Amino acid sequence: MAMPFNLPALGENIDAGTVVGILVEVGDKVEENQPVLEIETDKANLEVPSGFSGVVTEILVENGATADVGAPVLMYEDAGSETAAGTETDGQAEAEAPVAEAPETVADAPAAKASETVAGEPSSTVGDGKADAGGEADSSTQAPPETGAPPAAKTGPAEEPTPPTPTSPTIPPAPAVSSGAPVPAAPSVRRFAREIGLDVGQVPGTGPAGRISVEDVKSHSRQLSAGRGATSGPAPSAPLPDFSKWGPVETEPMSNLRRAAAEHLSAAWTNIPHVTYGDKADVTDMEALRKQFGPAAEAAGGKLTMTAIALKIVAAALKRFPRFNASVDMASHEIVYKKYYHVGVAVDTDRGLVVPVIRDVDRKNMIELSIELAEIAGRARDRKLSPDDMQGSTFTISNLGGFGGTFFAPIVNAPDVAILGLARSRMEQVYIDGAFQPRLMLPLMISYDHRLIDGADGARFMQWLVQAFEEPFLLSLEG
Repeated sequence: MAMPFNLPALGENIDAGTVVGILVEVGDKVEENQPVLEIETDKANLEVPSGFSGVVTEILVENGATADVGAPVLMYEDAGSETAAGTETDGQAEAEAPVAEAPETVADAPAAKASETVAGEPSSTVGDGKADAGGEADSSTQAPPETGAPPAAKTGPAEEPTPPTPTSPTIPPAPAVSSGAPVPAAPSVRRFAREIGLDVGQVPGTGPAGRISVEDVKSHSRQLSAGRGATSGPAPSAPLPDFSKWGPVETEPMSNLRRAAAEHLSAAWTNIPHVTYGDKADVTDMEALRKQFGPAAEAAGGKLTMTAIALKIVAAALKRFPRFNASVDMASHEIVYKKYYHVGVAVDTDRGLVVPVIRDVDRKNMIELSIELAEIAGRARDRKLSPDDMQGSTFTISNLGGFGGTFFAPIVNAPDVAILGLARSRMEQVYIDGAFQPRLMLPLMISYDHRLIDGADGARFMQWLVQAFEEPFLLSLEG
């Protein structure tokens, strides 16, 4: 009997992905944990391992299609049960067929259909719950019940049930949370609501079965803002004109990564009152040290870049200024101070900007950081990052020095409260001790959340960074 293999949990806050590679064909014998699909999510590209050993009998998805966590993507048969299945078909199948068509089927058909439909709806909720937990689904969660409707009836989409009985009005749950029932919203929607300070359980859903979408959250936010007389909140998107009236156009769908980045940055820009403060650091001496010890880092497999140095400096600064290593919880009106130092680093890839996270930066020396930075940037460009690689940052660094420029205003990577930007260092004439001297100057920009960080705090943080870049001994003294 063919059984479905359901798409397992892909990581925290991931409830779906785009199929970008099918790694098996019908008739292939698959071993447990063998990669069968490549999925692109809003965080990374992932190879999905099988949760079974058997033979692929049907592929239920296509390249470019969206696959939901918990939905069937393959059909398979246990390799060891093929012979048994064949012998049962010869004898027992005919004997059991009349039983399946006994009078009780006629009497119980409406009830069976109703229960099938109602049971199909919570299955998507269970899938969302697993995705939100971020745990990996084991093979026991993949197997369907051994009794009930044939596989063809179970592999259809459960998102839009068409119940034929009068019980259908009871299916859509009310979007109330006082009962403690699970909120019918995808993890990405819940995350978006948290980032803008809303309780997703209070948002009325307009989707099937009362499901809450990002647009529902935005609409609810606008209504609350209007009720308070506030002018903040995301404005409704104005419809675009028909550009083809003026010339040829070409359209392409947003990738999952680009769409997620657009939503995340829009929410951050709309809901975080940004302040950007800039200064320049004299890194002439630091650059001499970087060139002196760079070969040691290269021999160890890394590259001693200014970003690697900035990682170490930032970790020391965050310990001295803990408010920059915090998050703002507007729902409970609390400040969350983190006692760990995980720094995200913006990496340019052919798919767009990604921000992998280097953990426990304060516990690693610069050579270790240079090795890890080179390794994780390489995996980002090769699409080998996992969702865990891109979560848990407490601060972010964005270095655009490789592209030139003298100033930019980076957007805070919520739920962080600050981000450091680096532009290209240049030789400049600096007046020192009564004379102009050529010095290598590095532009630095810090953007921060003004709800938590005041202007004087931002200035003090920046001046400490500048001093650390200019006087490397300060890291040993105070870092």
